[in-house]
Amino acid sequence: MKIGNLDLGEKPLLLAPMEDVTDASFRILCREQGAAMVYTEFIPSDGLIRDAAKAIAKMKTGEEESPVGIQIYGHIPESMVEAARMADRAAEIAGGHGADVIDINFGCPVTKIAGRGAGSGMMREPDKMVAITKAVVEAVGKPVTVKTRLGWDDNSKIIVELAERLQDVGIQALTIHGRTRCQMYKGKADWTLIGEVKNNPRMHIPIIGNGDITDGPSAREAFDRYGVDAIMIGRATFGHPWIFKEINHYLKYGEAMPPMSVEEKVALARRQLELSLALKGEPRGVYEMRRHLSCYFKGLPDFKETRMKMVTTLDVAELYSILDYICERYALQTDSENPPQALQ
Repeated sequence: MKIGNLDLGEKPLLLAPMEDVTDASFRILCREQGAAMVYTEFIPSDGLIRDAAKAIAKMKTGEEESPVGIQIYGHIPESMVEAARMADRAAEIAGGHGADVIDINFGCPVTKIAGRGAGSGMMREPDKMVAITKAVVEAVGKPVTVKTRLGWDDNSKIIVELAERLQDVGIQALTIHGRTRCQMYKGKADWTLIGEVKNNPRMHIPIIGNGDITDGPSAREAFDRYGVDAIMIGRATFGHPWIFKEINHYLKYGEAMPPMSVEEKVALARRQLELSLALKGEPRGVYEMRRHLSCYFKGLPDFKETRMKMVTTLDVAELYSILDYICERYALQTDSENPPQALQ
């Protein structure tokens, strides 16, 4: 699959842009685990044009995470155009690698964004959505893509016609989340309309499906039944960056990969923590890593006390000690005659 001249290979898996999740350390780890492309957290256009430090910092990407898309959102056409121009020059403005793709967020359903007309709030103003997209495409040199939803609610699922219009103004790929804005993340994603867009003979750009992909079988069905060119994975990556390796293994061999051991999960947690510290320093690198660590070890028995220690400490040495304890404690959990001592 290609986005412009960017070749992502056959049946690529993409990491969805997610606020407070897809920071640089997580993006690098997901690339190492088999994601074909990753995206920044979504960046407010008004923050960029005000030179807000936080918004500028989110544009900084590294060579090791490329290919990477910078995603922007907003509802004011002039601000979106200027923000897109800044994203196009991200390497110059923020340093690092910059953007391989500029993605427009027309899909976020949270009230503070959609409620003011940005994100999936734009589904209520499709003419404005198309006009903003056209202006952004004409303003930048890098490929422009869009991420959106089926419609605002069940009575306005406009995605089939909207996809044609977005393609006609020059986007080079379209990601569709299989829910309406009003669904938020509830219910089951409807892939039938994603498939209808993909199989529309007028469509010639890549169609990327998003929603409820959690394992190899669900990914294979999305490719085989609905014909999408790529899959984007969001919430299923929380504390599970190796999901890309698992799905790629299933797509290649038709069988599940052996489950990750606790030792392997600890090694990945250490890797992400090291990246977070290198990129952000202390204490921020620890603080922002804790939301990931809280999800790494779901399902382990008698883990509540250890989890609380792990997600409240800001001490790096203590956090490494906790990870060592997890590795020891759960590697020995079958040794009932010599149970490990409680963590002090």
